[in-house]
Amino acid sequence: MSILKCIAVDDEPLALGLVCAFIDKTPFLSLEGRYSSAVEALQYIQNQPADILFLDIQMPDLTGIELARILEKSGTRAPRIIFTTAFNQYALDGFRVDALDYLLKPFNYEEFLRAASRAQAYVELLQKASLSGPAESKDEYLFLKVEYQLLRIAYDDILYMEGLKDYVKVHLKSDSKPVLSLTSLKALEEKLPVSRFMRVHRSFIVNLDKISAVTRNTIQIGTTTIPVSDQYKEGFNQFLSKWM
Repeated sequence: MSILKCIAVDDEPLALGLVCAFIDKTPFLSLEGRYSSAVEALQYIQNQPADILFLDIQMPDLTGIELARILEKSGTRAPRIIFTTAFNQYALDGFRVDALDYLLKPFNYEEFLRAASRAQAYVELLQKASLSGPAESKDEYLFLKVEYQLLRIAYDDILYMEGLKDYVKVHLKSDSKPVLSLTSLKALEEKLPVSRFMRVHRSFIVNLDKISAVTRNTIQIGTTTIPVSDQYKEGFNQFLSKWM
């Protein structure tokens, strides 16, 4: 069992004390720092490694959401975030900054432990993926954030991906119900092997192995017809020339 290094941030002393007490009570968590200011926490994170950040949202000077966005763009090895807040309207913002979980105050130890356990499983899955080598983690599987878990999806199971406003639908061979993830097609496109997947439209990425028929402007995958837009037609035509 790996020990996760944790930081707690909350401008309310009682709330901060409760989170720290819960961390100390949990065998696989180690409290490395406690801060009443997101600015102070940022200074620590920029110099010290940590695995999990228990982060309040409503704080003066710098909010938890703003800190999460800074960490997301910093390029440093940022800790994964579990938000702790009294306001449920921030749940969607929490998803958008790729938070692991969202604890709504007042929460008890059982709820805290459930979130911490999910975080532990998430970190361990990432570690296993990095150790498994390119043959498995990079060539055979996609790790996709679905709600507050990391889901492993085999490339061979993916038919196509459909971009919505804030989400991506991943249509699978094994399930008639698509997997929904709060991410972007651009982010997924950067992770997928170009030898197996192609962006053919601003709203679609297709698995090249699953194409059953093609024309100059469309792709058929099963019973679904997917358009090819002008922006992506040159790359698609290069692929199509192999069929001719």
